[in-house]
Amino acid sequence: MQATSKKRPEFRNINAFRDLPSYRLPVAGIVSILHRVSGAIMFLLMPFIIWMFDTSVSSEVSFMRFKGAFEVGMLGLPGVIWKLVALALIWASLHHILAGLRHLRMDTSHSAATKEFGKSSAIFTLIVSIGLTVILGAKLFGLY
Repeated sequence: MQATSKKRPEFRNINAFRDLPSYRLPVAGIVSILHRVSGAIMFLLMPFIIWMFDTSVSSEVSFMRFKGAFEVGMLGLPGVIWKLVALALIWASLHHILAGLRHLRMDTSHSAATKEFGKSSAIFTLIVSIGLTVILGAKLFGLY
């Protein structure tokens, strides 16, 4: 009895230019990579976070300077750029927290270590982090 099944492709030497663009990463893999990216963004923006906190709570004058950075601009950059940096920080924080809670749940529960939970929790993480970012971004840009 010979099986007439189709032979699966064998990848021994992966060509990054030919093979990687056609590879379909699952949603859980995308969320895992974005978890690392969001952590890196938060780490790189740490001086901006410290400046925002220090300037916003020091005094009324420094708070007005803080507001001016987002309205008029600062250091030769318009206020929109500073708002976009803050929006990136908002997304990174939300995504990192949600993905971290997702990973923590999967580490502490056997029932959460399934493909179904991995896919559904990854989709939930993406939708909630992007949705909250849109809502907070609308507030940041003064839409409500």
